[in-house]
Amino acid sequence: MSRVSVNNVCKQFKIYERPQDRLLELVLRKPRHSVFHVLNNISFALEDGKSLGIIGINGAGKSTLLKILAGTLQTTSGDYFLKGQVAALLELGAGFHPEFSGRKNIYLNASLLGVPEENILELESDIIEFSELEQFIDRPVRTYSSGMYVRLAFSIATMVRPDILIIDEALSVGDLTFQKKCVQRMNEFISQNKTMIFCSHSMFHIQELCETAIWLDHGQIREIGESDKVVGHYEDFCNSKKVYHNISDGSSDDGNSALEKDTPEKIPDCKINSLSVKLTTGEEATSFTPLEDYVLEMEVEVLKENIEGNFGFAFMKSAEEPVASFLTTDIKEVEKGPFNRGDCFTVSLTVSGLPMRVGDFYVLGGLADKSGLLWYERKFSKLFHVGPSKGVGPLIMHSEWSVQKN
Repeated sequence: MSRVSVNNVCKQFKIYERPQDRLLELVLRKPRHSVFHVLNNISFALEDGKSLGIIGINGAGKSTLLKILAGTLQTTSGDYFLKGQVAALLELGAGFHPEFSGRKNIYLNASLLGVPEENILELESDIIEFSELEQFIDRPVRTYSSGMYVRLAFSIATMVRPDILIIDEALSVGDLTFQKKCVQRMNEFISQNKTMIFCSHSMFHIQELCETAIWLDHGQIREIGESDKVVGHYEDFCNSKKVYHNISDGSSDDGNSALEKDTPEKIPDCKINSLSVKLTTGEEATSFTPLEDYVLEMEVEVLKENIEGNFGFAFMKSAEEPVASFLTTDIKEVEKGPFNRGDCFTVSLTVSGLPMRVGDFYVLGGLADKSGLLWYERKFSKLFHVGPSKGVGPLIMHSEWSVQKN
C-alpha cells in the first residue's frame, strides 16, 4: 500500500476585491468574488521509503499542495491519504510561539507532532545539539534570525523520526554548513525506509535527494517521472520562458505608479543538451576507478547569432564544494567561436589518471561568456562512486619509484 496517495485534489481560493464584499455576499446571497484555481486534479502515489521532489516556478501551487498534505489546508475537492506520523517544515516559524523560548517551543512543536512528553525530554538534548543553538535556546524565538528558526524547526522535525517528512524550501535560508548537515540527515532519513516530500528551487538538491519529481505548472502536473529527466525538462523551460519586469514611469507625484511591460522573449545564448562521462573506449562510465582515464563530454546548442564563450568541467563533492575544475579561459587552442544560431557541437575533455582514491563525486559541465565570469548554464551528472583502493587520504597520483645504490 502507498505511504502517500493523492487522488484528483483541487484547491480554489475566493478572491474578494474589498473586505466588505464577504459580508455582502452572506447578506445578499449573491457571489461577490472571483475564483482562483490553485490546484487542478493532482494525483500521485508515493511508496514507503521513497522520496519525491516538487518543482515549478513561483505561484505554481507547490506550497499549497504541501500545506494540504501537512493538514494545514483543506481541499476543495478530491482526497488524499497519508499513512503514519507526519512532520512538516512549511512557512518560517510555523508551529512556534514567538514569546516562548526555543526550549519551550521544542516541547510545543514536538507535542503537536504527537510525541509524548517523556519522549520529548529524552530528545531535547539531541535536538539542541543538532541545531547548534545552545547559547540561544532559552531566549524567545522572536529574537531568532530566519536561519535560527530553520535550525530549530528542522532539528525537531527530523529528531522525532516521523514516517513522512514534508519540507517546503526551508533549507534555502540556512547557512552552507547547516545545509550540509540537513542533507546528511535527510539521506539518513531515506536510508531508514522513511518517506520524504521535498519542494525546492535547487535542482541539484532535487536530483540528489529525490528519486521522483513532479513539475507543477499553473496548478497542474506538467510532468512526473525520474527526477533527472523532469529536472532537465524544467531547466530547458526556465531557460526559454518569457520574463516580465515592473517599470516605474516616474510621472506620478507619489511615485507608486507602475506599468507592467512585456520584455522580448529572453533566449539564453546557448544551452547544454546533455552531459556524459565515458571511458576512453567510448562506453558510458558507471563509476570511477582511480588512475584511469575518462572523457567528459557535453553537447552544446547555440541559440543566438555571433556567440563567443568558454567551457568548463568540474568534479564536485556537492553543489558548492568543487574538488577540481577545468576551464578554457586561458587556453587558446580551444575553439570558442564566434558561433551561429543552430550550431551544435560536442565539447570533450580527457582527464588522464583520475586522482581521486575514494568517495562520491558529481561531474559539472558549464557554459560561460567570453570573459568567463558569467555562466549561461550549468548541468550536473549523476553521482559517481570511487571505490576504495590501497593507501590513505582522498587522492592518489601517478608516480614512479627509483632506488639507486650509491
